[in-house]
Amino acid sequence: MVMLTSTVRGYAQDSWREVVTIKDFCNVYPGKARAILDHLNLDHKGLEKVKTAMKSGNQVLALHQLLEYYRNKPIASHLRKKQPRPTNRTVALADTLLTNTFVVQQVKGTVPWKKDGHRDWLFTGPNNDREWAWLSNRHKQLDSVREVYFRTGNVKYARYIDMFLRDFIIASWPYPGKQEWGLVWRGLEVSFRAKVWTRIFYNFTDSEHISPATKLLMLYSLPDHAHYNRNFHLGGNWLTMELSGLATVATYFPEFKMADQWMGYAIKTMSHSIQEQVYPDGAQKELTSHYHTVALRNFIEFKNICDDAKVKLPEPFSDNIRKMYDYTAKTMRPDGGRVLNNDGDRGNDRAFVLEGAEEFDRRDWRYVATNGERGEPPGKVPSCFYPWAGHLISRSDYGANAHWSFFDVGPWGSTHQHNDKLHISVAGYGRDLLVDAGRFAYTGEVAKKYRPYALSSFGHNVVIIDDKGQDEYTAVAGRPVDTRHYRVAAEYDYASGTMNNFKGLEGRAGHTRAVMYVRDAFWVVVDHITTDRPREIDVLWHWHPTCKVKKEGKIVKTNNPRGNLAIFQVSDQDFGIRLIKGEENPVQGWYSPEYNVYEPNITTDYNTRIDDATIFVWLLVPSAYTTPRVKSRLLAATDEEVTLSVRIDRKEWKLLIPFTNAANIRFSVK
Repeated sequence: MVMLTSTVRGYAQDSWREVVTIKDFCNVYPGKARAILDHLNLDHKGLEKVKTAMKSGNQVLALHQLLEYYRNKPIASHLRKKQPRPTNRTVALADTLLTNTFVVQQVKGTVPWKKDGHRDWLFTGPNNDREWAWLSNRHKQLDSVREVYFRTGNVKYARYIDMFLRDFIIASWPYPGKQEWGLVWRGLEVSFRAKVWTRIFYNFTDSEHISPATKLLMLYSLPDHAHYNRNFHLGGNWLTMELSGLATVATYFPEFKMADQWMGYAIKTMSHSIQEQVYPDGAQKELTSHYHTVALRNFIEFKNICDDAKVKLPEPFSDNIRKMYDYTAKTMRPDGGRVLNNDGDRGNDRAFVLEGAEEFDRRDWRYVATNGERGEPPGKVPSCFYPWAGHLISRSDYGANAHWSFFDVGPWGSTHQHNDKLHISVAGYGRDLLVDAGRFAYTGEVAKKYRPYALSSFGHNVVIIDDKGQDEYTAVAGRPVDTRHYRVAAEYDYASGTMNNFKGLEGRAGHTRAVMYVRDAFWVVVDHITTDRPREIDVLWHWHPTCKVKKEGKIVKTNNPRGNLAIFQVSDQDFGIRLIKGEENPVQGWYSPEYNVYEPNITTDYNTRIDDATIFVWLLVPSAYTTPRVKSRLLAATDEEVTLSVRIDRKEWKLLIPFTNAANIRFSVK
């Protein structure tokens, strides 16, 4: 029998390690033992022995019968695991986790112990970043240790999970019962923990290495997690994640009295939410590809949970999942990476899209994800325009070395926005060329230094007027982009948009940008600046850090071993051209492909002064190796359109590019 260090009232928190058996739990936490039983519907099939023990007043026996019920009940069969054969095999990464050293968003930190005997679950990591604590408290690290245990059979990994959970749950008391933004009780962390704990609970129902007391602690705390996600969830993408946690508890613990109400609420709210969150073209309204994928994964997870519960969702739910998957597949870069925009990480969705292609039998998604090796092409042309998102994705083809670009003429986004309307990213021949700066970090020292740059126009390939970047504008579209502003044709793609709102700018000025991609050849970018007074203009182009960039007169080009881009100035303005890299005051020339990862990159700043309305025309020519011979000439320019000729080697194009009416496009080649 375990000897406790003190009586119930005087029980010291640093003796939580000694609470192991059911009897220990009942002796030390009698009120919480009772609360577990109070949460149960004792008339639920299979709980007869629990109810009988309760009637006799034997709380220890009732909880024993409850754990026996969970060990033998048929539900959650896919979560149950046969315990592995014991070995002494180890995995170095998991052994690091056993020292409470976790890598969170690329930052390694060791959670310290406090004087009260608990780990410091409020520890914000070496960069003093709340995100470090929040993500750590989602318990992904426990999932990693769990997987290693079942792979190796080494009991030290299971015992770590046992001690970790006992420590965390006891230290997290009391449950606040109200919405808060603490480092332990916040909706996202609550939801993720509920899902991780559910896997652990059923994986170890037949294991002696997770103590009965720890299993009871999970059963005590999970209703609090469900209560939080039910009553204090937010909207948008957060709601998607939070209610998937609620549905998890409701589905896999149907014995809880509130389970049916939780599930009913989750289905009703999620069905409404997916309609609210997703545009008719399949783009999630935050318009951040990273969070689009997060939302989609959580919608899929919710659907899978409902399938396990044998609950049928309304058909529009699955329709929206298919639309979101379609957006993910068809915006994907040739290397499988996603669009880097707003508060996103570049990431890679290739495997995810292939999963969707298998699930929904979509040969077109398979074709995109395999660079045309399997499946069938999505349509007659490889490019696409999403009219609600306002995103133009241009491609030369679906091969690994294809040209690819992203051009944004849509709304600002419902959250996680950057001031980057009319930004363009370009890739080709297996290399990123023109890039978005990324997100850097949300809190902590990195964010303090680089976050304003990430959010601002200065981190994007846009126009700056009088040293002023863009301000907020329409967050959510009430209607799609007018068809006059885009066209996807066999030989070219086109889109245009306007930004008139610049933060702190005196007087009136606006920027209209039209982009035409001539398939398998080049991009033309046309900038029309309107103004009521003389202005200083900066046109920014941010290069990927791997690009070797040089200036040759008015031409800025890369000199990479493979995958190059040259920017030609077609219009006749006198620009000062600077190549900026890793500047810190002010911040310019930095790139962050994922959270807490950043490095210097080159930004080309074309600077000039204008007296009145002015048009700039840029020609972006990609090449596998050396830049081809290029001749370009601006033939005519008005407030409505430009006409230019482009000759590359022996091929010549004549293009009329309008600012607002795609019907006026004229395209010829010889």
